[in-house]
Amino acid sequence: MRFMMISRFQSALSRSTGAIALTCGLACGPATAGPAPEFEKEILPILEEHCYDCHGDGAKKGSVSFDTFASTDALFAKSDLWVHVLKNIRSGTMPPAKEPRLKADELAKLEDWIKRGALKLDPQNPDPGRVTLRRLNRVEYRNTIMDLMGIEFRTDEEFPADDTGYGFDTIGDVLTTSPLLLEKYMQAAETIVAKAVPLQNRTIRERGGGADAFSGKGSNGRSSEARISLYDSADLSGKVSNKQAGPYRLILNASINGSFAYDPGRAKATWKVDGKQVFREDVAWRDFRKLEPSIEVKWAAGEYPLQLTLEPLVGLDKKPSEKPGDGPPHVELRFYGYTLQGPLEPEFTSHPPNYDRFFTRDQVPTEATAKREYAREILKRFTTRAYRRPVDDATVDRLVVLTGESMRQPGGTFEKGIARAMTAVLASPRFLFRMEDTLPQSDPKAHPLLDEYALASRLSYFLWSTMPDRTLIELAEKGELRKNLHPQVQRMLADRRADEFVKNFAGQWLQTRDVESVSIDARIVQARDAGSEGDMRRYYERRQQLGFAIDQAERAHDDKKSAALREELAEFKRQFGSKRIEFSGELRTAMRREAEMWFRHLLRGDKSVLELIETRETFLNEALAEHYGVPNVRGSEMRLVTLPPDSPRGGVVTMGTVLSVTSNSTRTSPVKRGLFILDNLLGSPPPPPPPNIPSLEVSAKGHDGRELSLREALAMHREKPACSSCHDRMDPLGLALENFNAMGLWRDKEAGQPIPSVAGKLITGEPFANVNELKHLLVTARRQDYYRCLTEKLMTYAIGRGPQPCDIQTVDEIVADLEKSGGKFSTLMMG
Repeated sequence: MRFMMISRFQSALSRSTGAIALTCGLACGPATAGPAPEFEKEILPILEEHCYDCHGDGAKKGSVSFDTFASTDALFAKSDLWVHVLKNIRSGTMPPAKEPRLKADELAKLEDWIKRGALKLDPQNPDPGRVTLRRLNRVEYRNTIMDLMGIEFRTDEEFPADDTGYGFDTIGDVLTTSPLLLEKYMQAAETIVAKAVPLQNRTIRERGGGADAFSGKGSNGRSSEARISLYDSADLSGKVSNKQAGPYRLILNASINGSFAYDPGRAKATWKVDGKQVFREDVAWRDFRKLEPSIEVKWAAGEYPLQLTLEPLVGLDKKPSEKPGDGPPHVELRFYGYTLQGPLEPEFTSHPPNYDRFFTRDQVPTEATAKREYAREILKRFTTRAYRRPVDDATVDRLVVLTGESMRQPGGTFEKGIARAMTAVLASPRFLFRMEDTLPQSDPKAHPLLDEYALASRLSYFLWSTMPDRTLIELAEKGELRKNLHPQVQRMLADRRADEFVKNFAGQWLQTRDVESVSIDARIVQARDAGSEGDMRRYYERRQQLGFAIDQAERAHDDKKSAALREELAEFKRQFGSKRIEFSGELRTAMRREAEMWFRHLLRGDKSVLELIETRETFLNEALAEHYGVPNVRGSEMRLVTLPPDSPRGGVVTMGTVLSVTSNSTRTSPVKRGLFILDNLLGSPPPPPPPNIPSLEVSAKGHDGRELSLREALAMHREKPACSSCHDRMDPLGLALENFNAMGLWRDKEAGQPIPSVAGKLITGEPFANVNELKHLLVTARRQDYYRCLTEKLMTYAIGRGPQPCDIQTVDEIVADLEKSGGKFSTLMMG
């Protein structure tokens, strides 16, 4: 078995083509002059017979004419034209379905000549193409910080969203770095280090007790905190215990909060420890004041009582009855519990949390030279991990100097100095960008190989969306990673971190990331199915009007008018709004998890990638099963379910997530659904629509006072010459899914009328009667198109750039192997 896909695709993981600058690598170059005699003898007759009716002899359909070039060299040099020709003859879109098809030997001959003669592809020395230097995207940054620093950093809240290209957020050309983002990276480095890196060598042991451990008068029963009104008396009691005799510090954790017009409330709070009063003070709201009184005691091992009392100094009955604002004042003491520190003697102190992640010795050396060497040891190890490769001595020296400067500041410590140096590392381009070096080649014509550290990073960010682990780095250090790719990929795919690959690749390829945020108006969708969309929209408008009128009547204290309006609103709700229709977050999450879990199930079980399209199994919980009409599934847990024989479900095309994200907010979109299949499963998306094309809604109006169905509107749309070429490809695929509404529910009616036949045919001529037959066509007649599309999508995600002509040979080899293996996932991932 060959190396994994990304190994065999030398330009994906094993090779780069140039020094690291803004980009790393040479672009696929234009073709040089091809073998004209072979072209004229073998290829030109095929073009004349099958292509010249539209693209020669004076015809120039699509602005393409093979016989108008100044010379054969000029024709051969048009690499983008030959890539287009190759794609069309393989997908069967050219020649058109009504014309004679290419014979198998003609197709093979033309394919071979385009790759070898026009595009000059060399299987023995594959060109890796151009890869732009990539920065870490938000997911990669978050995961890398977790693995490197041991803390979670919410990049989705702190950083702007990443741009996408070719459907993925891993594309170097669009992962731009603005001044604003650079500033945020600087701030993030400081925040992360402050949270993750301890600033002292030893800390006093500390533990706490929550308010839920206290009982008595005044608590409102909250587990995380007790809220005690300053206008009522309170008396809470609890206990604190210690197993080790010695001095301790006990701290009360509380604050004053409230909402009031002008009276901040006042009460006397008393805190007793072991029966002794340690705090007694008048308390009131003062800008969310914290209360943290503490006491130091010397205790034997044992259990000691705690007591918190509150005596109101002003009661509600003593305050003025008329107060501005809404309701009476609300001021409370929020009691969170206590913190116990100790024993306080030095022998009982310990390293703070996360200390051992960064500092390898129990004590910091006292002698200056030894301290510098210890700093060097720490920082060299840290920067090697952060930069994903060994670091030069000069870089480490500068960081050691920075550490020393920080240590000499007032209040400086060794740990603070290290933290400052680590902040600089996290703000460095060598951390933020995936730097790649190459190995020298003895053959000047050979494309240089990526070094082993770059290979480790490409592997880890492809399969884990994070930095390489110790195993990958150690293999890279020994120069043994390249020859151990197969077992390493197996290990990595079995690791839980491979879930990131599922979420990030499948989540973008199948658009499952979007299902939880896509805008779907469930009531309008179902009203449209029933033919009552107009009534529902009028209901929405009238309900809004009534709500406003009720509010106005109540402000005017017109109880009679308010009651009448409320009765009218209630009648509207009984007529139109009684049925609760939801497209809830829980259901959307289940849809996303269905797609992810099915992808993971096939990947880890080494099943066929064809089962992503056609299968009789899926993952469901009770809510999603009910949504799909699948019986006998109980509970919220997602589990593998065998679908009923007559179910239209099974495969990504009829999963709720795909059906929803390819719909509009109030109706289905056969165009979006057809485009999804063409782009993500067949790899042949149509070009963007021409400008000033009217929407379907505009096309559907003004016909004898009747609103056309989507099918009728699309048929009219296709009558326009500018629209037909693309819609003839998309619409039959999307219309095959019209029995599923915008929420993915099965339906028999649209706009109150029975849905007509969903039968259609592919642009290549293969007919289908329903969605199950369509899915079967995709995995049989158009199987190679699907294999090629999936391979290109995976390579795009892994490499960080779009497909280039120099990729064609590698893709073809993987497709051929998928054919031999029956589409096994391991063939796709490992070759």
